[in-house]
Amino acid sequence: MSQFRYIGTTLNGRQVLAEFEASGVKEAKAKADKFSRARALEFKALEEKVVWQYKARKNGSGWVEGEQEAFSHADLEKALNKHGFSDIKINRKRVLWKARVPMAEVVNFIRLSADLLRQKLPYDEILTLLLEDTTNNRMREIIKQIQKDLRDGKEGREVYSKHKDVFGEFAAYMLGVATTSGNIAEIFESTAAFLERDAAFKKNLRRSLMMPTITIIAIIGVVLFYVGYIFPATAEMFLRFDIDLPPMTAATLEMSYWLADWWLVITSISVAVIGGAVIYLNSKQGKLMFDRYIIKAPLIGDLFHKSSIEIFARVFYTLYSGSGQNIEVIRIASEACRNTWMEKQIKEVAIRMMLEDGKGLVESLEASEVFTHTALSRFKLGAESGSLKGNALQLAQYYETQTKYKMESLIDSINLAINMFIMVALIAITIVSSEAAIIKPKTTF
Repeated sequence: MSQFRYIGTTLNGRQVLAEFEASGVKEAKAKADKFSRARALEFKALEEKVVWQYKARKNGSGWVEGEQEAFSHADLEKALNKHGFSDIKINRKRVLWKARVPMAEVVNFIRLSADLLRQKLPYDEILTLLLEDTTNNRMREIIKQIQKDLRDGKEGREVYSKHKDVFGEFAAYMLGVATTSGNIAEIFESTAAFLERDAAFKKNLRRSLMMPTITIIAIIGVVLFYVGYIFPATAEMFLRFDIDLPPMTAATLEMSYWLADWWLVITSISVAVIGGAVIYLNSKQGKLMFDRYIIKAPLIGDLFHKSSIEIFARVFYTLYSGSGQNIEVIRIASEACRNTWMEKQIKEVAIRMMLEDGKGLVESLEASEVFTHTALSRFKLGAESGSLKGNALQLAQYYETQTKYKMESLIDSINLAINMFIMVALIAITIVSSEAAIIKPKTTF
């Protein structure tokens, strides 16, 4: 998230300034336009807070160089003058791209923070230690900004929400809540555990799908090369001698000719279909549709579904206070569960029933139709016994163990399917090749 400053004027000419956050310039312009219309202001300018590099002297001493965030050149120059600097030279720092921060670096930051907080170290001192030991340049910049913002008295939610692109929406929210709570170390610990679990799931999923995908593409490529290039050279030799081809050999040769005639059209259609599918699935509606049906898919559906419920239960356990309906807790847990369809159902069905109809938690979650019978029974038991928080943790731990075994089973099933696919492809090539090998020329008398 980036920070922007809106500049406008009222009808009597008074200047109005307002600061807000947005994911990009397009969203910032939309917010600025909405702000102007809501308050009957004339829009003047929209400024983004960026990093400036400066070089200046102080009290006639040597040059001092540094970097500082500011909305404009004039703002930074004014601030430096206020601190006694002169001969000021300022240039905007150009960033071609933002370096990626590995998830391991984020987890390490949160985990070390939790450990040091348990040792009763002040959080500002912890940030200083982490800043000195961090090797990732972008992470160093983020820690600097967090430390500066907290020293300036900004709220934790505001400080960490600026870095959602690095920490993730859930982690940024949790860390923001932690800085104003009485159990900051526990929340940091829970957040680190969640990120580690999430990273492990994604790593295992990539491991289970990447190599099979590469293998299938390679096999298809080999088969197409054989059918389209190698096989015709052999089969056409028999045709030159006016030899009748066996059925499979003739059919394979016809397919080879067809592929040769239509390869450009086939390739274009394939690229268009795959590209269109990728674009659609990356859209909001496409993501919603994918998440709705992926949890019903054979083999992987149950794994995805229970993994999302596990995350929901774990976040619910971490944030649940035990008093009232905790609507905000349910909302955050639904956003963290990694399934937009489940999130939509929980927000639009469950939370609406709780707010508008006064329904209970279990009844509302059941109406959303995205929770398993096991999950609902654990929530129901917890609500009846007064141990909802503990039961949510038990559910999360149960599904964590179950999804680990299901992931191993999925990997074994995929490997078996790949081996079967390779076997079928090799058998088909072998049969066609052997059929061509036993062709006998016509006998003439």
